[in-house]
Amino acid sequence: MRPNSSRHVIASVSAVLLVLSSNGLAAQGLSYPLVDTMQDACYDLTGATITCPAEGAALYGQDSQHPRLAAAYIDNGDGSVQDENTGLLWQKTPQYDRMQYAEALDYCEDLDLAGHSDWRVPSIKELYSLADFRGELLKPEEGTPTPYIDTSVFDFQYPDGLPFAGQYWSSTLYVKGPVMNGRNQGAFGFNFADGHIKAYGTGLDFYTGGDAVNSGLPNGPADGKAPGNYVRCVHGQEDVYGVNQFENNGDGTVIDAATGRMWQQADDGIRREWADALAYCEALELGGHDDWYLPNSKELQSIVDYRRTGFPAIDETVFALTRDAESLDFWTSTTFGDFKNYANVIAFGKALSKAGEQTEYIDWHGAGAQRSSIKTIVGQDMTEATTCSVNACDYNRSDNLVRCVR
Repeated sequence: MRPNSSRHVIASVSAVLLVLSSNGLAAQGLSYPLVDTMQDACYDLTGATITCPAEGAALYGQDSQHPRLAAAYIDNGDGSVQDENTGLLWQKTPQYDRMQYAEALDYCEDLDLAGHSDWRVPSIKELYSLADFRGELLKPEEGTPTPYIDTSVFDFQYPDGLPFAGQYWSSTLYVKGPVMNGRNQGAFGFNFADGHIKAYGTGLDFYTGGDAVNSGLPNGPADGKAPGNYVRCVHGQEDVYGVNQFENNGDGTVIDAATGRMWQQADDGIRREWADALAYCEALELGGHDDWYLPNSKELQSIVDYRRTGFPAIDETVFALTRDAESLDFWTSTTFGDFKNYANVIAFGKALSKAGEQTEYIDWHGAGAQRSSIKTIVGQDMTEATTCSVNACDYNRSDNLVRCVR
């Protein structure tokens, strides 16, 4: 486990440099520093908390066993929070009224806060930098839930009556096609209540740009409009954080100079359950290196190509990806906080779900979504409680693809 698991970590410059030195780069040389998930415990395949395994043992290589750049925030006392790692300035107290996508853009553009008038809606990679995977959404009888954000510096409220519906907009539109009902335009957001990325209906039709006919949600608002999301505005230069600088090394590896991470250039095409995915990366020898590991959620999401109009959601000029199904989910080492017998996955293909009268799975959440998959189906089953929300039931499988990192 990490020696410091407090909700608020102020990292010194020397600590930042120490963490990043493992990748051979100084902190100031990174335009896309990846903030750690802050997950600080290990779990078995059934979701029980365990003593973190020793190197070489089964289930070694979990998120908390490869700590990276600890979150570092400063509350400026003027309604803003400075992220010491990314350089981004955040709105401390979000707008607690749900907004349509266009309304959120206007709200941030009009915001005057902390001496700045050039606020904006963050990109999905900027927004995801705030995710804290010590979060867990609990039922009242199970205890007090913990949001997927550091509430020692950021204000957060669970919605009345819908504690799972803590969705926040990003500016990143889903450009590969419609979501939910095969017509609606989507924009990505992160749910700080239940720890997922997905595309949400903007209120517009993907094909015509006009108003959407309905929300696409079987339990959506009675007027048929998209329910909207919350927004937390950001200040900082656009199109810097979250922009990759890939180079194919020609030895089966790809370096991203923006994050300092080296990646396995091509997955091996073999689907594995979570334990085997962890073991595969820990044992990998590639490009003259033997210190590979299964990436955490933020690391793997960092290589998603959200601007590409086709599938898969990755830059195929530098990466190779197995296309053996519509759903191309890749494992991460991050256990899903709400159901700890699941681990997070990043969807590079369609993020499938179905709802209402739909008989076939469709691209409900969008390629680039972060969902979760059951770690194993040995001795346990997927249930509606873990795969379904009030609106849809996700397609889920225990064998996913793997791409390692170092």
